[in-house]
Amino acid sequence: MKLNRRDLMAAAGAATLSAATTQRSWAEDAPATSKRPNRIAVSTYSYWRYRDDSKLTIGECIDLAAEAGFDGVEILHVQMEDTSPGALQKIKQRAFIHGMDLCGFSTHQSFVFPDEAERQENIQHTIDCIEMAYAMGIPTIRVNTGRWGTSKDFDTLMANKGIEPRLDGYTDEDAFGWVIDSLEKCLPTAEKCGVTLGLENHWGIGRNADAVVRIIDEIDSPWLQATMDTGNFLENQYEQYKMMAPKAVFVQAKTYFGGGTWYTLDIDYDRVAKILRDVDYTGYISLEFEGKEAHETAIPKSLEMLRKAFA
Repeated sequence: MKLNRRDLMAAAGAATLSAATTQRSWAEDAPATSKRPNRIAVSTYSYWRYRDDSKLTIGECIDLAAEAGFDGVEILHVQMEDTSPGALQKIKQRAFIHGMDLCGFSTHQSFVFPDEAERQENIQHTIDCIEMAYAMGIPTIRVNTGRWGTSKDFDTLMANKGIEPRLDGYTDEDAFGWVIDSLEKCLPTAEKCGVTLGLENHWGIGRNADAVVRIIDEIDSPWLQATMDTGNFLENQYEQYKMMAPKAVFVQAKTYFGGGTWYTLDIDYDRVAKILRDVDYTGYISLEFEGKEAHETAIPKSLEMLRKAFA
């Protein structure tokens, strides 16, 4: 039996449709392709911890991180003894020689000031930190909203679970306005340098996930996302992780071997890992060890735990 051209075209089309349908059906039934594990970094804070008996240099922390088997290092800005251009390049080179990324830069600032000049000082400080991160090849920096500053000291703030009185005559809405305006002024430099700002749940106005997400949504810039700190939610922590996770570009994972410096949280990292997998988070997990045990034993145990949870 002979087939004319129209018959041949129809037959070919049917075959193509059948093959495509089969292929889609197979793809839908096939198991999802497994993703690589999250890379695990360590913050230099984990060795330093504001303790007088553990004031290691950034270079020493990089060496210890490499020896322990981490994939990257997060630099704590206040720990740096020298921020000159030459010193920044030596830090970058030291990590490179060890085959590790410099993956994060943890900075401090506060925009919760009625005085515009004080806010501007913190804006400029943040811009300087963005440029330092760029010089070291670091793609993200941790930023804070800041707090009212009415607590006597940080120990008092922690004793009150991060809650403190507002300044007389001002409201949280005033503070949100100052924070949003200040962060917006940092974004042109962030975009120019290719450095993503990660707003952390770090006491003050940003103590809760809904506040952090509100600020990110109102600014609505790809250069402002979230740094999720697993140790800074003292209530409803897993619900708050779920709120933060879709915005996260960096995750700081607290551990407390030997008991915490200010408090100890029981964090189920298998559960945290699932929350992050559910939103396809594939970025770094950076250890922030905040316990009293010696770092020589506590940090390897922390790394083993995180490797297992985020495998």
